Amino acid sequence: MNERYDFKNIEEKWQKIWKDTDVFHVTEDPDAEKYYCLEMFPYPSGKIHMGHVRNYSIGDVVARFKTMKGYNVLHPIGFDSFGLPAENAAIQHGIHPAVWTSSNIKEMEDELKRCGFSYDWDREVCTYKEDYYKWMQWIFIQFWKKGLAYKKENPVNWCPSCATVLANEQVVDGKCERCKSEVTKKDLSQWYLKITDYADRLLDNLDKLPGWPDKVKTMQRNWIGRSEGTELDFDIVGSEKKLRVFTTRVDTVFGTTFMVMSPEHPMLHELVHGTEYEAAVEEYAEQVKHLSDIERTSTSKEKTGVFIGRYAMNPLTHKKMPIYISDYVLISYGTGAVMGVPAHDQRDFDFAKKFGLEIIPVVDPGREDIDVNNLTAAFEAEGKMINSGKYDGMDNKDAIVAIRDDLKAIGLGEGKTNYRLRDWLISRQRYWGCPIPMIYCPEHGWVPEKEENLPVLLPTDVEFTGKGESPVATSKTFVDTVCPICGKPAKREVDTMDTFLDSSWYFLRYCDAQNAGAPFDPKKAAYWMPVDQYIGGVEHAILHLMYARFFMMVLYDLGLVSCEEPFTNLLTQGMVLKGYTDADGNWIVGKMSKSIGNVVSPDEIIDKYGADTARLFILFAAPPERELEWSDSGVEGSYRFLGRVYRLVYDLAKDTQGIPAVYKPETKDDKQLNYILNNTIKRVTDDIEKRFNFNTAISAVMELVNELYRYKELDDVNMGLMRAAAENVVLLLSPFAPHVCEEMWEGLGYSESLYRHPWPQCDESALVKDTEEIVIQVNGKVRDRMDVPSGLSREELAAYCKDTEAVRNLTEGKQVVKMIAVPGKLFNIVVKG
Repeated sequence: MNERYDFKNIEEKWQKIWKDTDVFHVTEDPDAEKYYCLEMFPYPSGKIHMGHVRNYSIGDVVARFKTMKGYNVLHPIGFDSFGLPAENAAIQHGIHPAVWTSSNIKEMEDELKRCGFSYDWDREVCTYKEDYYKWMQWIFIQFWKKGLAYKKENPVNWCPSCATVLANEQVVDGKCERCKSEVTKKDLSQWYLKITDYADRLLDNLDKLPGWPDKVKTMQRNWIGRSEGTELDFDIVGSEKKLRVFTTRVDTVFGTTFMVMSPEHPMLHELVHGTEYEAAVEEYAEQVKHLSDIERTSTSKEKTGVFIGRYAMNPLTHKKMPIYISDYVLISYGTGAVMGVPAHDQRDFDFAKKFGLEIIPVVDPGREDIDVNNLTAAFEAEGKMINSGKYDGMDNKDAIVAIRDDLKAIGLGEGKTNYRLRDWLISRQRYWGCPIPMIYCPEHGWVPEKEENLPVLLPTDVEFTGKGESPVATSKTFVDTVCPICGKPAKREVDTMDTFLDSSWYFLRYCDAQNAGAPFDPKKAAYWMPVDQYIGGVEHAILHLMYARFFMMVLYDLGLVSCEEPFTNLLTQGMVLKGYTDADGNWIVGKMSKSIGNVVSPDEIIDKYGADTARLFILFAAPPERELEWSDSGVEGSYRFLGRVYRLVYDLAKDTQGIPAVYKPETKDDKQLNYILNNTIKRVTDDIEKRFNFNTAISAVMELVNELYRYKELDDVNMGLMRAAAENVVLLLSPFAPHVCEEMWEGLGYSESLYRHPWPQCDESALVKDTEEIVIQVNGKVRDRMDVPSGLSREELAAYCKDTEAVRNLTEGKQVVKMIAVPGKLFNIVVKG
């Protein structure tokens, strides 16, 4: 241990030692309690950013802490390495996606190793490699066998320029997020996974996840969107057709004054064909194709629509009601048609006002602020029924049941459970993804490739133009094949899988990453799963986490895993923010972004201050779940603190050389240091183990360091105590700043890495003080401080204090009106004169 804190040489030294000794490698140990700590794996963009550093530093603290606590810890890493950016690089730079991806992975591996993260690199998983996507294809075929994969034609968001399907989130103001072309709707035959078969389990199992943030569970509940309601039929006047709708509020059927169909409704063309309304309806339906579902359902968007020239009959009022089409009704939810109840639904209210339609309130809330006969806005329909025939006067909740039963009795309605969740569209017209292992035979239809022939490899003879259909379709060697059943000529599927499939089971591959004969050994998965602590951004709260839960449930049903839920505990860390000056000279604090120039490179920080400083700052600046604002001065402060600890331990290592960390506190200062030492052990342990309050844990270590600096300058010091305090400072700080702590540990005379050294134990008896300091006040003003025996009652404290010389001096010559004793805090004397 050199006298100077040379972080560059220290960090390079210990990274080499960790690699050479393979210290982070782990295997199954039936005699040890396992702990699986996992951060969401990154996309290999080529550079890690401070958000990565925060995410992985949080996980590394947990993994190192649990290892020191005696757990057998699995802490793996990999790369979610299929996806559009690699394909774009191929188009723009003429480089194959595999070359771009592998180069980026190498760069990110080096950066992650520079940070000192305790990953078992033997378990590294890269989803673009054949040894991974072979098993992705195998899993897809198991879904197919179970009836959970199917192909159907459906309207999708389509960018004609990129020639691919776009998710709703990729359509911005009706344009493609990438190329800014106008987006339209297109009917495409696409592959789906039947996640809706698992809707109830996905919803109900959320109650079995107490270790998940409530906000994430609420987001998933809303996404699944289970609704208990009624499906009822409205006769279409002049037709034998019926218009079926789903509603959770059948009690409002008497307030229905119009009907609205989705422009994609399958009956629409037949209803308007050959009528004077056909042209206007078809024109409107075409316009809607350019809007995303998000835009269509926006509450702020002005309501639009077209009357289709048809009427529906209200089954209870027997009144004719006009039928419209409007973009705010989606074919993907419910039945693709809704009953318009303008008094009790704001979208319907806005639509009725726009088109001059009748508004009939059917529930009286009994509130003075709502005049049901003069509505200026829709209101929530809770209260007594009105304008509803024989149901008038009933509580509306009772009316829901009564009306549903009456509709069922006449054959016009029935109870129905509906879901917002839709089956998962997994087809992508991309090259850089896992090939879908399906073959189309004219005789046998769609059949899976034989499992012994997997993987179905991505072809290399493809053209990357960014135009036309999937680049896979340009291959002369890929498409033509033979049917696995009859051996006759057949065609391969040219779409690739949504990359969310790859990330829906990678945590299982980590359990057995080198297995060439199966995706994983079920016994090894049973040992490691579920993940005990999962860490990642809240932006993945719905899609990734929902899909991973779905996959786990299916694999459980297939007998491949022993638990239904993949992640026992979930931590969603906040973003890293940094201030910048905008074009108008305003100071803005926002998410780090290359486009606005407020990015801080981890490499720059590591080069200037070291990885331990980068880790310490990002863990100290804010609690993990909150946003963190970058501070250059904060980084400087973290660097200075590590230097201060290093100098302290360097001095104490020399002063206490050969002295065991054994002691008995004798003096008041001994007892104070011993109390702070053990209280720090307790605080840091609790902050990591129970609360993830890493910032307060680091703060506690700082306080201990301050006390050690004070204590070592005293004339009378306990060398064994000082030695013990120095060792514990290093152990407590090691999960946060592992390189420098390894160096200091070696400097204290230890030859073995502290990575597996037992975590310090708090001596609870040291936290019981013989005395405690209280404040002495006169008329509420602090006049003195005094040490008194610990644990005194109010009466005992008053009796003890009033007989002390200090109190006698403060009250001499004055009339004592009363004395107020607050145990553990103060003794206040109220005097006159």
